[in-house]
Amino acid sequence: MNLLGAFSKVSEGIFCTDAPLVCFSHLRWDFVLQRPQHLMQRFAADRQVFFFEEYIPTDHHLAYLEIHPFAGTMVKAVRPRVPHWWNETQRETALAGLLDELLALNGNRQPILWFYTPLMFAFARHVDAAAVVYDCMDELANFKFAPPQLKAMEQALLARADVVFTGGYSLYEAKRDRHDNLHAFPSSVDAHHFRIARNGQSSPPDQAGIKGPRLGFYGVIDERLDLGLIRDIAAARPDWSFVFLGPVVKISQDDLPRAANIHYLGQKNYAELPTYLSGWDVALMPFALNEATRFISPTKTPEYLAAGRPVVSTGITDVVRSYSDVPGVYIAEDAGSFVDACAAALALRQSSTSWLETVDAVLARSSWDDTARRMRLLIEQSMGGPEPLPAEATAPLAGRTPEQPAPHA
Repeated sequence: MNLLGAFSKVSEGIFCTDAPLVCFSHLRWDFVLQRPQHLMQRFAADRQVFFFEEYIPTDHHLAYLEIHPFAGTMVKAVRPRVPHWWNETQRETALAGLLDELLALNGNRQPILWFYTPLMFAFARHVDAAAVVYDCMDELANFKFAPPQLKAMEQALLARADVVFTGGYSLYEAKRDRHDNLHAFPSSVDAHHFRIARNGQSSPPDQAGIKGPRLGFYGVIDERLDLGLIRDIAAARPDWSFVFLGPVVKISQDDLPRAANIHYLGQKNYAELPTYLSGWDVALMPFALNEATRFISPTKTPEYLAAGRPVVSTGITDVVRSYSDVPGVYIAEDAGSFVDACAAALALRQSSTSWLETVDAVLARSSWDDTARRMRLLIEQSMGGPEPLPAEATAPLAGRTPEQPAPHA
């Protein structure tokens, strides 16, 4: 079967009408660039995409919308402002009204509603949508400070959703019995963007003075990191430098490990990441093994590899499942084995680059463009589009081994 031809037909079908897509997210558009931004950028190529964020309290006596354009994208971030003294019922009523106003401004065309947080379904459930999509990229109920009503709202969203995606295979397995149109889509990668790091870039000023070898991490610094492990490996190897890029969220700065060889350089934008990676010898994923990380499928795994850097990670289930057999990926159980794995990764980094041939073959099978295309196909089918294509047409490819679950029910 000509899959490219089939995808071309889909692009002319129901999904690619002028109906707007409203994406409800607990993350700000201009925070850390993650899965939502990658996908919405691509969907915005042929339709208006609104990125509806969490409300912001205001001193104004009325609720209103802020619509923020950003350079380099057609996606519009929508930031509702709600009087800070209103109670939950007043807030939800106001948010529902603001959503209706947004849709009215776009001709009241039936929208596609796309959710990253079930909490926002509370004020959007009344909308007559062309399709409802739940892209469950994390088990938010397991995160620190998760609202108690989150699980109940997720159940309500699952009951309404036309199609459900998960951010990894662990999440797929956990939810496979809760929806009959569920599909696993692990992290993809913009390999071209990160491959720039292999060419040798000038180190940014705030990193240039840090002596090598450099071992680095980028991402949100929160309860998912094993701070004790970081402290121990830095103490075990004072001759190595540990670089951390990213915002500190939900934990105190006072809780961060401090040492002469640990360097926190703050949050960097997506465009800057390859330049920093270029100056690293090894990339790290020192995640704690706890409820918050039980179902994660880190996007940074393929990004680090695309940059040509060996990766050392703790035993995150989806990382072990998808990448433990990939050259350049090392899994460690404790501080001692983590240090040993870093030493092995440093040795690999100083050897030939032949290991990257296998890495590139794996990464070539998973791009954000392909993920968006497969998702579009599944949404099209949920909206009454063409008959389903064979599983290989919609299955995420990178990293899945034969013993892993089928990517969708």
